[in-house]
Amino acid sequence: MSLGPVMLDLQGVELTAEDRETLQNPLVGGVILFSRNYESPEQLAALISEIHLLRQPKLLVAVDHEGGRVQRFRSGFSCLPAVAQIGVHYKKDPRRAKKMAETAGWLMAAELRAVGVDFSFAPVLDIDYGQSEVVGDRAWHRDPQAVAELAHAYMIGMQSAGMPATGKHFPGHGWVSADSHTAMPVDERRYEDIYPDDILPFERMINYGMAAIMPAHVIYRRCDEQPAGFSHFWLQEVLRKRLNFQGVIFSDDLSMAAAGAGGDFVERAEKALDAGCDMLLVCNHRSAALEILQGLKDRNDAASHSRLARMHGRHSVTRVELLRDPKWKQAVMVMDRFHHDDERLLNL
Repeated sequence: MSLGPVMLDLQGVELTAEDRETLQNPLVGGVILFSRNYESPEQLAALISEIHLLRQPKLLVAVDHEGGRVQRFRSGFSCLPAVAQIGVHYKKDPRRAKKMAETAGWLMAAELRAVGVDFSFAPVLDIDYGQSEVVGDRAWHRDPQAVAELAHAYMIGMQSAGMPATGKHFPGHGWVSADSHTAMPVDERRYEDIYPDDILPFERMINYGMAAIMPAHVIYRRCDEQPAGFSHFWLQEVLRKRLNFQGVIFSDDLSMAAAGAGGDFVERAEKALDAGCDMLLVCNHRSAALEILQGLKDRNDAASHSRLARMHGRHSVTRVELLRDPKWKQAVMVMDRFHHDDERLLNL
């Protein structure tokens, strides 16, 4: 059985009978975890092990674990800074900022890999224009070159821990103020205005070998009337052809308000796949996930299967082994010092 195109969530800290039955559906290819699925590193490792034992090839297990306000697992995991905090240091000391980004990327990935998580949906590649609340300090910097350099360093850290990187939210969510979780953001800029700023970090990261990309639920009206995640223009013409991206395209959550532009849940799934997505996220809405699994036809796309198979994590270590690793101890010390220095500067 190959990996299907649907990634869904779980209700609690252990698998229910319904979860097990649902995850056996051939259209399912992965699970995304949230804070409600976490009690302790030991519980999480057991849960993920059970998920991985359900199918062959193993279902992908993912999480949003960027740092700052988007970090699903807290107690038992290192406190990661919002990447904007690292970006602040870039102007005065780019070398130190890039080293810090690499350390943060490795620490995030190493701790997740030690409990079995295949990948985190990171890094964010949006530009910080100072007007998007949902992006905010999740963005590295205003300068696209700085975003590309810091995100590249972060990806190097992730890769060294055995985790592929997923850049989001293509072609850029930072310009619009509306939150696509609750509204339909519309970006009125021309492609010629979007490309030199917002797309540049994606283009650089593609050239650096980034494994996956997540498009934005944003309409770029002067380019296409469809949100990017449903847009053949953005996913096929720009991402695949102009930027020559060969990796995985994950939809953003199809249960978000902005995804409603795609129709009912099955229509959203079909439009996202038709546009070029390899895997569809359906989060915090089990009935929507079941509706998609019941109504979506299996496309049996060999190219998508091959791309998705490369998203499995590598370099498996146990948590006990990780906590004994001098590299982990050094990374934790560096991160603690970084937090301390930032707090000291804020209090001056």
